[in-house]
Amino acid sequence: MSEAPGGSVVNRLVDEIRGLVSARGLKVGDPFPTERDLCELLGASRNTVREALVILRAFGLIETRPKSGAVVSDGHAAAVEKLFSFHGDVSAETFRDLQGFRRILETGIGDHLILHATGADLDRLEAINDRILGAGGVAELARADYEFHEALIALSNNGTTLATFRMLRPAVENLMRVGKAARTVEADTHAAHAEIVAALRERDRVAYAYLVGRHLSYGLRFIGPGMPADTI
Repeated sequence: MSEAPGGSVVNRLVDEIRGLVSARGLKVGDPFPTERDLCELLGASRNTVREALVILRAFGLIETRPKSGAVVSDGHAAAVEKLFSFHGDVSAETFRDLQGFRRILETGIGDHLILHATGADLDRLEAINDRILGAGGVAELARADYEFHEALIALSNNGTTLATFRMLRPAVENLMRVGKAARTVEADTHAAHAEIVAALRERDRVAYAYLVGRHLSYGLRFIGPGMPADTI
């Protein structure tokens, strides 16, 4: 399976696996196809299949049960409810769950961005990032931060990935507001975004993945008893 317009190999494999589940009429609790089966049926490498399964588990479409192994799940609704359930306090677990899912999305599109993002695309990203420096107040800062990441994901040209991120907007912006209320870091956020754009201009896959991962993990250092998470 090779890269082609319309999104990363992993994103397309996720769609193919979901189509396979639907075509087979699998229901909640039915055994999920094994990694080996998926490799053979879809002509994909083991590593690519594993990455796709991570995303499907994050969506709540697969769960592992004792003695049954991987089965089709209806955990999507529960996963979304969990993401939207927090308000003022943000635990380390909540932070890791949400930022870990974002990392899957934002690093997963890296290969496509490296290959297809144009200079004009990256100029627009920089312009959106500059809104952070002119934002006033916590809510506006959080909105500008979110909009940079949405614009980044939009460059993947993958409707499913973009729709998923937009679905999470209330949870993502809430996490950002909680963090920025505790410690306003707009200059740091702007600089981190600028480094990500620079890595894309250099067509550096390794730097892009590293910088996105570091950016999304940064806030963990500020989580402690009685202290809300500081996002970036």
